[in-house]
Amino acid sequence: MFEGMRIGVLGTGYVGLVTGACLAEVGHTVVCVDRDERKIESIRSGVMPIYEEGLETIVKRNVASGRLSFATETAAAVDASEIVFVAVGTPSLDNGDVDMSQVKTALRHIAEAAREDKIVVIKSTVPVGTGSMAETLLRSLARSGVRFDVVSNPEFLREGTAVHDTFHMDRIVIGAASEAAGARVRAALAPFDAPVLMTNRESAELIKYASNSFLATKISFINEMANVCEKVGADIGMVAKGMGMDKRIGPAFLNAGIGYGGFCLPKDTRAQLFIAENVDYDFKIMRAVIEVNQLQRQRFVRKVRAAFQGDLADKTLAVMGLSFKPNTDDLRDAPSLDIIAMLRQYGASVRAYDPICGPKAAALLPDVPITDDPYEALEGADAMLIVTEWAQVKSLDLDRAKEALRRPYVFDGRNVFDPEQMRAHGFYYSAVGK
Repeated sequence: MFEGMRIGVLGTGYVGLVTGACLAEVGHTVVCVDRDERKIESIRSGVMPIYEEGLETIVKRNVASGRLSFATETAAAVDASEIVFVAVGTPSLDNGDVDMSQVKTALRHIAEAAREDKIVVIKSTVPVGTGSMAETLLRSLARSGVRFDVVSNPEFLREGTAVHDTFHMDRIVIGAASEAAGARVRAALAPFDAPVLMTNRESAELIKYASNSFLATKISFINEMANVCEKVGADIGMVAKGMGMDKRIGPAFLNAGIGYGGFCLPKDTRAQLFIAENVDYDFKIMRAVIEVNQLQRQRFVRKVRAAFQGDLADKTLAVMGLSFKPNTDDLRDAPSLDIIAMLRQYGASVRAYDPICGPKAAALLPDVPITDDPYEALEGADAMLIVTEWAQVKSLDLDRAKEALRRPYVFDGRNVFDPEQMRAHGFYYSAVGK
């Protein structure tokens, strides 16, 4: 019979909050810690700081059951837990390296608080060698007689489906120097019923970067192929379908468009490049992947400009979707922000639609009108620019959309619509790789 453990989770961002809530859901007693008092109070009152489908329900249910609680002080949470997950932020530095300040602060707090042996699980995405660094730091600061074992357990969650992904994982990766500590973490994660790879810490740390870097490579590759398709008259949709039917390749991440965004892929590709440079290796493919991704946003804007003979000065453009992908409110490195900045640089007036992240986006785009009504965004605009493939965009009433627009111009950066259908509705339609 499964017996729940006492678990602490430091950090209540996308990874920490989802991890803590799901661990409580499977029967553990979990304390989530964040130093941001307003965020903790918000969560306690039932208001989630992030949008993730199903998260609010799980949090409320487990708070009510007493299995999930929230705190602002690390000491009590660490003291009450046998396993402590570190899930704090690891943003990029300007040179591509990882900012480890939050991780090191969390480790110091754990060392100061622990009065008995602890297993510390690094859930944050961190450079190779972090597990060894963490263990050395913890032991140097530990109280007399207190021992720490550090285990790497990278996450592979997709924003927007993070709760679903937690309960339907492809794999659980556990990197440990201590066989006993690795086994204990494996037992804690056993209820998620996923294949487990036990390895050393360095391999576990690199698996995360390698996975995200490869996914980014697939995206940039298919976007390069889409650009070739436009020049030779091929359809990238058919090309990608034919490629994806090969079991060695698979169909995932072969959707041509304006490139990847969000927190993970941009950060992890830059970090992977930095890791290689740090060991005197020129990772040429990774360098090209990053460059192609940025150029794809510029190509999209060039298409818009070309349709208006290079003059956007008196044009109003409706940008449909702001978050970097649907079903999340994450705007970090969202293509929309770069695209809007370029359009405005060329003199266009921009208004935007997003069903979820309007309030968040308003702080980043103070001069851009944002609405949660797609037809309001389209009213009187010279063109519709599809930047995020929200279901609400895919299901637009095309006749109503055409009536709202001043000109029937559609630039589809996510290949949401069928070109023949759009032409049948009387649109000038420009997609990617079509």
